[in-house]
Amino acid sequence: MAVFKKLGFFGAPLLVMATGALATAACDKESLPGGEGLCGPCGDVATGDIGISGNAKLDGFFAAVATLNKSVVTINGDFELGLKNLEAAFGLEAEGSISARVDALVAAIQAEIEANVGANAALNVDIQPAQCSANVNVAVEAQAQCEVKGGCEVDPGKVDVECSGSCTGSCSGECSGEVQCKVEAPSIECSGTCEGTCEVDIEAECSGTCKGECEGECSVKNADGSCNGSCSGTCKGSCSASASGKCEGKCTGSCTADPGGASCEGEVKCEGTCEGSCEGGCTGEVVPPSAECDASADCQAQAKAQASASLECTPPQLTIGFAAKADLDASARASFEAKIGALKVNAPVMLSAFTKYSALFDGKVNGEVVFKPSPVASVTAGLEGVVEAGIEGDLFADIPLGRIDCVIPAMESSISLLSKMTSEASANISAQAKFVTAFAGGFKS
Repeated sequence: MAVFKKLGFFGAPLLVMATGALATAACDKESLPGGEGLCGPCGDVATGDIGISGNAKLDGFFAAVATLNKSVVTINGDFELGLKNLEAAFGLEAEGSISARVDALVAAIQAEIEANVGANAALNVDIQPAQCSANVNVAVEAQAQCEVKGGCEVDPGKVDVECSGSCTGSCSGECSGEVQCKVEAPSIECSGTCEGTCEVDIEAECSGTCKGECEGECSVKNADGSCNGSCSGTCKGSCSASASGKCEGKCTGSCTADPGGASCEGEVKCEGTCEGSCEGGCTGEVVPPSAECDASADCQAQAKAQASASLECTPPQLTIGFAAKADLDASARASFEAKIGALKVNAPVMLSAFTKYSALFDGKVNGEVVFKPSPVASVTAGLEGVVEAGIEGDLFADIPLGRIDCVIPAMESSISLLSKMTSEASANISAQAKFVTAFAGGFKS
């Protein structure tokens, strides 16, 4: 995760040279017309104030750093909230590091399973993993804004975005891969395979969680005797599929069209390689459209960085079941079911946080590298280029006079934020990975 080597070297010389530049070119509020307004207040990268330098290329990198910082704070917050909720559900105190707390939680869940399901037992866990993609639309907007400020004539209708991986949005050309229907409405009639919830009006087999009547053995039952778990027979009610399954009813989720004649209604999107321009999301490097002007090439780096930083991930789909001990009394069963209920609510959030965290720093989604370079590496490389330009003196040539004294603290803040994110990432990802691994294995001891 050594994506921050150059900035430590370049940061100090940049500040020294910038100080020299400020001595001769900083804002003179008394003599410069409008100087008071030009000179401040300066924006703060950490809080997302990114219109700092007045230079679209530089501010684009500040925007990327701000977006990354917001994502990392949200990810850690989501995981810790889920961890805290589960600690409360399993009667634990939130003590020690994140790693120690995860170890304690995993041990507590394993002890509960052993007491209520049996020795060497495990939960029945099915996971439809989260998928992540860079935001293509962010790249297009960032590129266009930068080009306009650079004096380029921008065609707003031009969206020829290249995607080095799979296009997860709409493709203007041929898509070699699955074609899916992105459901915007609450539900659609689907005669293909459904990922999500399939509402069935007749008895049918359910490969996920059956909520309703189960003709067979149900792993988890509600107090009224209705099923709320996996069903060994047929289910009448709603079936929350954890993976793709055939749906002969209304599908809330995504319906995969099949070449054999299955149909779905909604916005068609590509889930594969796009021979043409991609809109929506991309599981690889995003190359935004370029105008025929000098500023366009300089704008592309910050547009790519902003797209990578604006990583979006779909939530994972989960089902959790168990076969309780035959001699388990009603009180013990109710207590165990309540704890598993808390796990069902909080685990998806924690898994989603880990998936996005790993994708941002390692470029990996579900163990496979899909972003190369990773979003953090991409943003860091771009900022390194900006720092080098500052050392060479080119950085300040295009910055409005009254904004030069805002650039130095913003650069310091960006370097500090990226350094902090990187230094903390390994420990946090490792701790989160321990929970995800234990969960995927059903918390088997």
